[in-house]
Amino acid sequence: MDFRPSRMAVVAKQVEAFVREFFDQNPLSQIGLVTVKDGVANCLTDLGGSPESHIKALMGKLGCSGDSSLQNALDLVQGLLSQIPSYGHREVMILYSALSTCDPGDIMETIQKCKESKIRCSIIGLSAEMFICKHLCQDTGGSYSVALDESHFKELIMEHAPPPPAIAEFAIANLIKMGFPQRAGEGSISICSCHKEVKVGVGYTCPRCKARVCELPSDCRICGLQLVSSPHLARSYHHLFPIAPFDEVTPLCLNDPRNRSRSTCFGCQQSLLSSGNKPGLCVACPKCKKHFCLECDIYIHESLHNCPGCESLRHSNPIVANEG
Repeated sequence: MDFRPSRMAVVAKQVEAFVREFFDQNPLSQIGLVTVKDGVANCLTDLGGSPESHIKALMGKLGCSGDSSLQNALDLVQGLLSQIPSYGHREVMILYSALSTCDPGDIMETIQKCKESKIRCSIIGLSAEMFICKHLCQDTGGSYSVALDESHFKELIMEHAPPPPAIAEFAIANLIKMGFPQRAGEGSISICSCHKEVKVGVGYTCPRCKARVCELPSDCRICGLQLVSSPHLARSYHHLFPIAPFDEVTPLCLNDPRNRSRSTCFGCQQSLLSSGNKPGLCVACPKCKKHFCLECDIYIHESLHNCPGCESLRHSNPIVANEG
């Protein structure tokens, strides 16, 4: 089964959704877009943290023609990712629709350079499986899959949105300078350092050089300070400490008259009993022992990333100071 109305339309649609989902889960990360056609790899956008700028550039340069060169693409992205510091992840995701690669040199040497640079390469194929693609992914520690249809393609590309696990030998601890800019007033007038033009209204002021930027996260164009907000740090932090899977609750526990409060979901307060007061499927947090329905279980683990029961117990316990 092929992609309708065209492969290019399907790829553009899913890449747009991926870019938005990626920055939602990784607000402090950066993406760069590279296109390969006519045997040449071109940098569509530099590494940056603005999803709108990437999507705008992508929609303005849709097109495909000529041969594909996997080696030229790898050489280009290797140069772009060389600026990533040691504490960051260097990862490449390739959406490959061609059935061959027309390279100017030995692609095996390029693959070895990517491996030495600790660049993790993953490929999602839109045609048939290719040996060189599988070899590239195996050597660099990435994944290789071939999409069967549009829904399968969407599933495969969204698997790359969560951050990959950190490898202990490469995860070097470093202190990073960051600035937390203040939001400007609605009626303020200033020159935006991003677009180099006068703008009225919403913006952010760099705490170091007082320059104005339009959106966060971003790097200050004047002093180079990385500008973020506290929610961005919180959303990036939760991947390091994921919530433990909840335990399935047996029907006997729900029918226990001593535990009437456990017959309702702690999250949405809906009854956990089905028609006829028969116990339905539910789970319990292994730490706070609060019961949740399956919908709240999915929401907590995929979106909220905090257990409401554990948080409520943490805030309800008073802090007692010992007096000597």
